[in-house]
Amino acid sequence: MHNPNVAAAVLADPALDPALAAARRLDSHFHAAVAPAFSGLSPISLALAWQDWALHLATQPATALALFARAQQSWLQAWGEMLGHAEPGNGDARFAAPAWKHWPWAPAVHGWHAAERWWQDATDLRGVDPHHREVVRFFARQWLDMLAPSNAGLANPEVLQRTAERGGANLVDGTLHALDDWRRQHGLEPLRTPERRYEPGVDVAVTPGQVVWRNHLVELIQYLPLTASVQAEPVFIVPSWIMKYYILDLSPHNSFVKWLVEQGHTVFILSWRNPDESDALLAMQDYLELGIFDPLAQIARMIPGRRVHACGYCLGGTLLSLAAAALARPGRIARAELLPELASVSLLAAETDFSEPGEMGVLIDESQVTLLEDMMAERGFLTGAQMAGSFAYLHSRDQVWSRRLREFWLGEPDSPNDLMAWNADLTRMPAAMHSEYLRRCYLRNEIAEGRFPVEGRAVSLSDIAAPMFVVGTEKDHVSPWKSVYKIHRLADTAISFVLTSGGHNAGIVSEPGHANRRYRMATREADGAWVDPEAWAEQAARHEGSWWTAWHDWLLAQGSGETAKARTPAKADVVCAAPGTYVHQCWRD
Repeated sequence: MHNPNVAAAVLADPALDPALAAARRLDSHFHAAVAPAFSGLSPISLALAWQDWALHLATQPATALALFARAQQSWLQAWGEMLGHAEPGNGDARFAAPAWKHWPWAPAVHGWHAAERWWQDATDLRGVDPHHREVVRFFARQWLDMLAPSNAGLANPEVLQRTAERGGANLVDGTLHALDDWRRQHGLEPLRTPERRYEPGVDVAVTPGQVVWRNHLVELIQYLPLTASVQAEPVFIVPSWIMKYYILDLSPHNSFVKWLVEQGHTVFILSWRNPDESDALLAMQDYLELGIFDPLAQIARMIPGRRVHACGYCLGGTLLSLAAAALARPGRIARAELLPELASVSLLAAETDFSEPGEMGVLIDESQVTLLEDMMAERGFLTGAQMAGSFAYLHSRDQVWSRRLREFWLGEPDSPNDLMAWNADLTRMPAAMHSEYLRRCYLRNEIAEGRFPVEGRAVSLSDIAAPMFVVGTEKDHVSPWKSVYKIHRLADTAISFVLTSGGHNAGIVSEPGHANRRYRMATREADGAWVDPEAWAEQAARHEGSWWTAWHDWLLAQGSGETAKARTPAKADVVCAAPGTYVHQCWRD
């Protein structure tokens, strides 16, 4: 149902004639109605990108002929490799089975790799708008992944072998998996009970603690001490509001917060409320006030006179950087006297410069954001399913096609684990806040340009004086590490930068003792010289193991060196036991 309040807030333009404003709202309703036919993607954005590419190809006949010749050469080379019994490259896990290296499957793999190489060259045309080039390249890759020989059903040698071994039982199991998948997508219970459920407070998010503050948007959790004494300065963690907070408190063996508590830190973390229709008009300023400043004020009341180590993960880090800049600027904020001083600021896989946002930027432009606003105006939020669908689309090779091969053709159910359970625990994004975030950060890059307002005045990250610890991950498609690294251009304070192995989640949830973990680390002193990311990666000291230990040592170095008796919340401050109530909120979209 169209929400007129949201439409008025998101789409309003005071300069518009009332008749034009009414027409705009009707157009918004029409766009939202047809959006599902295009999977929520703007057809205008896609059409403009393809038109830009096609027109430049048509006006570059020599390049077109060269590409045509390259296509012929690639196919001849692929067939030559096949006839010469050359094996397909081993870098693609989809074709790792021995059967792919023999007739009749090897030619298909060779040809598919040739097409992949050709499209990489074909999308690199002079004159094409960089964003349009990335859109065309992205969708060419999507089509290629869909048409990969591994997705050929019974023509896949692995599927044939499994079908012969199991007498077709894998196809029966796959059909049941597909039916369960369809039922989940339509809000129905699956026909079969999953092998194991991971329930917050039972299997995950089990580190002992208490909710010590609650407002409309967050619950503030304080974890109970596990050591006789603790560091004087507490740690305050701001997770992303896209997903539930317990990515940082999964199972006991890989819980980030449990490990911190075991090292003698007093740890606070936010649990974000899952917004509904009534929260549609919440804006970024509300997230700062209710999600950062309110909890910091509570921490100051509970632990008076102590500075705080603040840490933000993903979008939580982006929000924290704004708060830290507002607290540090001349004049500060309205209630600065009630808030503690920040001893340090740590940003984990968090962007502050969105000029090169990686794969996320491919699907974000003016037309796409406008369509999202029209969709959100219908219900007041971006649904969890829509958000999850965007991430799955960005990584369709692993999250769609490889998964469907395993489940629907090989008959293998997903092996449940704590990270998968967290990933399926969907949340929503309020319409006004999400629109503001996309426009101010992705489209206008206001944080990097010092134009993002907090309490009506623009903030600059160069005002931050607290030392910073910033983590990027090597395989991050959400916050590419070179984009995260740009904090060196924006902040003048001392920055210790870490580049760790893994992706956006696995690189952060990287507990000590985990095999094959490594990281690089270097510190730039305050007002230090710029070093480009490639040079930094060559120069930075390399370490084996988890970056958590390096961060713990860094926190100690930034603190007072003092310790205090282990802290437990006063009875008057306890709202309820952790993990609280907000973490259990999950409405069907």
